[in-house]
Amino acid sequence: MLKLKGEQLYLRAIEPNDLDFLFELENDTSIWEISGTTAPYSRQILELYLQNAYKDIYEAKQLRLCICDFANKVIGLIDLFDFDPGNKKVGLGIIVSEKKNRNKGIGAEALTLVCDYAFNILDVHQVYANVIVSNMASIHLFEKLNFKVVGVKKDWIFANGTYRDEILYQKINN
Repeated sequence: MLKLKGEQLYLRAIEPNDLDFLFELENDTSIWEISGTTAPYSRQILELYLQNAYKDIYEAKQLRLCICDFANKVIGLIDLFDFDPGNKKVGLGIIVSEKKNRNKGIGAEALTLVCDYAFNILDVHQVYANVIVSNMASIHLFEKLNFKVVGVKKDWIFANGTYRDEILYQKINN
């Protein structure tokens, strides 16, 4: 039986009481480059988002899950996006919110849980992720979990006056 629970964390659906966490995270300009955000989000917009977060991944084509520790504190988010059940693929994004929680295996465990979910429940054939070439922590994480580099998108992200390449990672369910 598949569980969204690991040794040090569990994944759960996003809930209305996650508004403060979401507001802080979505308005953190230090991560806008990787999230594609270009303007701040208001609480009202995020409340509307949370009101519609109940939609099934087959309808919304995305699923956002909270990464929680066993003290029930939200410590990050993991997203499945661009879900394409016809071609059996889905994109993946992850953020562990506080630096003190990074490099402790949280990202690896959350990715493992969500990949198991995608492969076994959603029945996808592949999961893919996009990583900026300067994000060494994410590169290490995805390669550690056997994601393979399948391409580099040249000058893909424009931030702070410069273009940056983005690596396309893919994990095939064999």
